[in-house]
Amino acid sequence: MLLDVALLVALAFSWGFGQTEVTSDSTYVAAVYEHRVILNLDPHTPLSRLDALQHVHKNLAIYEEQAALAAQQGAQIIVFPEDGLQGFNFSRSSISAYLETIPDPQEETWNPCTEPGRFHNTEIQQQLSCMARRHNLYVVANMADLQPCSLKTHPTSSCPTDGRWQFNTNVVFRSDGLLVARYHKQNLYFEQAFDTPPRLEIITFETPFAGRFGLITCFDILFYEPKVTLLKRSFDMIFQGVRQLIFPTAWMNQLPLLDTIQFQQAFSLGAHVTLLAANIRSDRLIMTGSGIYTPFAATYHHAQSGDPEEGRLVVARIPVMGAAVEYGGVAADSGYCRHDDCPASLPPSFTFTSTMMHDPFKFALLNSTEGNMKVCDGAFCCRLQFQRSRPSAELYALGAFAGTHTVNGRYAVQVCAVVRCAGYEASSCGQEVEEAETKLDFVLEGEFGTKYVYPSVLVSRYVLEQPERVEKSADGRVTMKHSNAAGGLITACLYGRVYHLDNEVKRQNIKRALD
Repeated sequence: MLLDVALLVALAFSWGFGQTEVTSDSTYVAAVYEHRVILNLDPHTPLSRLDALQHVHKNLAIYEEQAALAAQQGAQIIVFPEDGLQGFNFSRSSISAYLETIPDPQEETWNPCTEPGRFHNTEIQQQLSCMARRHNLYVVANMADLQPCSLKTHPTSSCPTDGRWQFNTNVVFRSDGLLVARYHKQNLYFEQAFDTPPRLEIITFETPFAGRFGLITCFDILFYEPKVTLLKRSFDMIFQGVRQLIFPTAWMNQLPLLDTIQFQQAFSLGAHVTLLAANIRSDRLIMTGSGIYTPFAATYHHAQSGDPEEGRLVVARIPVMGAAVEYGGVAADSGYCRHDDCPASLPPSFTFTSTMMHDPFKFALLNSTEGNMKVCDGAFCCRLQFQRSRPSAELYALGAFAGTHTVNGRYAVQVCAVVRCAGYEASSCGQEVEEAETKLDFVLEGEFGTKYVYPSVLVSRYVLEQPERVEKSADGRVTMKHSNAAGGLITACLYGRVYHLDNEVKRQNIKRALD
């Protein structure tokens, strides 16, 4: 579904983190392409360089078509997804033929389209560069990079035994084809073919139409580095951080809390940034969901069950974001949660434990058509005031979890969520649900021990709704209010990332490995 609500700058939506507002009258046109990648059907068998290029060129041909379509609609930048050129599930050796050494644009000034002979084995970079030049737009793509190293020249940076680093890499080509940015993914997600960079990279690039953009990739969005550092300061150490992030991803949807578009919008709202997110389309891997997000509006695509498995181009005109507020900073308490529509101090509701996203949430059922309730997981508490639009047999629950998420990554979270349960038994609360009929007016509040909290409202059949109001007070209280929903509620969530506890999680992992 496409929801084009771009440029709703006058929307009355504010955050206690600091007033979110556009301080520029400028706009630009951005495009993201959700790509159904043509895969190597045997990714564990090494190919010749010629065979690998023939494979990549099939995907590049689709990129070329989409870049042309985007340019026809006025796009000034287009973003393609992670793994979109070669696919995934390679081993370290089987991806070898796809690798190209990408020069560092901070050290080399190079236009692959006009200087194709300057570096050897750079055919993929040449085609991307010429694509940008041909269509007069910035092109952001993800590819595999090889950087030679040796134990002699890099004795302290964990050079692999085969004498090279292999990186999951975003590249950016200017509208004249110049290579202007190269970012090596920091937080790998079970990627055997790639190495973690020996040094953290904080990579940005400038554009004449929208100023500075920052680069992250997929799993990076859940971690402090490089994301928060990007948003707190720009690469050249200017005080203010970037307000616009590029996000190639190969994200597998996971309801109820981490559906692609759900968390993409939540991050845009929580961090006060524009996010240009391009995902892979794969029904087998449950991958879909791409969009262009600002704190005011979202233009996105999310495939529905039964939709043809095909790519989708999303284009939107959006405002240039103004000067950055400190990401996650706390503004003066507006007093919003002292109004009558906020949950009062309540005794804890009757709770039960059920698994959601592989974590043991404390839940309490919404057993009436309206009410106030409170659920705590240890010292972390969530409050809810709610009213159903009409009586319904659908079962809902308020859930709270504070602890370490341990499946497919380990990181610390604090989460308040209202979810539709999959069935009529309490044990079904926390399971995946795609459709709902019940509309809720609600105020959801959490007492967070982190300032990095991401709000989202997802309704039936993967439709996003803009929260009516979200605020944070000086004592860590985050409150989200929403009413007059257009669809039945799937999830309303305040997803807090407790980044400062991640180091403790790492220490526990190391100790566990040594024991």
